[in-house]
Amino acid sequence: VRTWARVAEAQKQLALVERQIETNQKVLDLLKNRFGTGQIRGVDILRQRQLLESTREQKSTAEANLKVLQHELSVLLGQSPQDTLRNISPEQMPELPPLPETGVPIDLVQRRPDVRSAFNLVKAADRDLASAISNQYPRLTLSASLTSSSNTAGNLFEEWATSFAGNLLAPIFRGGELSAEVDRLEAVKKQRLYEYGQTILTAFQEVEDALIREQKQRESIARLEEQVTLAEQAYNQLRLEYLNGTSNYLDVLTALDEVQQLRRNLLTAELNLIEYRIGLYRALAGSFETERENED
Repeated sequence: VRTWARVAEAQKQLALVERQIETNQKVLDLLKNRFGTGQIRGVDILRQRQLLESTREQKSTAEANLKVLQHELSVLLGQSPQDTLRNISPEQMPELPPLPETGVPIDLVQRRPDVRSAFNLVKAADRDLASAISNQYPRLTLSASLTSSSNTAGNLFEEWATSFAGNLLAPIFRGGELSAEVDRLEAVKKQRLYEYGQTILTAFQEVEDALIREQKQRESIARLEEQVTLAEQAYNQLRLEYLNGTSNYLDVLTALDEVQQLRRNLLTAELNLIEYRIGLYRALAGSFETERENED
């Protein structure tokens, strides 16, 4: 999935650079016409040609990046790297479903292979303890806002584990004396429960990290979109002033370069957002849907 998303982003980057080359060529042609009438300096043409060649160089890099990613995707799909992937190459970035408004239920982490393995070890040591974990699992949710409080989910989980495990792990006396075998079994159960708890806390951390990354990346994208809008307004204003003879072309060129760079950065930021969502799915070992929702 990650490679597929990168192919989509690379395709959009290439298409964007091609449009920017077309724009830069049109600007260069306009400058040449104005130069013929003595309205501009020759250095303005040289600067625009430099920007055009820089964009063409970026196209070469974008083409190489796309080909490499297409080859990587074709290998993952069991095809030859020489295949063009015309029938499977994505044409646009995938749409991300919204995060649950109520947060991500923490019981979803029970699907993770490492959590399942740790739970099975607890079950092998004490079925009653494993049953208590399943029946009394806390109904909590994780969200990006939750991460602002230090280890909130982790603290709640530890309190829950202590509340029911204390009685189940209480020493068992036989004839007033603690059997050595019982002592050993209790130690094993405590160790398995500790290991399970550490695995769960690690899962919580990975989910919370993924949630906060996605939240902050969305904020970053919003700021980038605002920057693009402002940069385009500045470019249009400077271009108008230049045509009216009240601004120099270096300002126009700088503004145009900023607009084009910001648009490329925005595509990269959108790819990063998708990769953060993939990281969230990996931390959950699946989507946000519970087994009951899947049955419905």
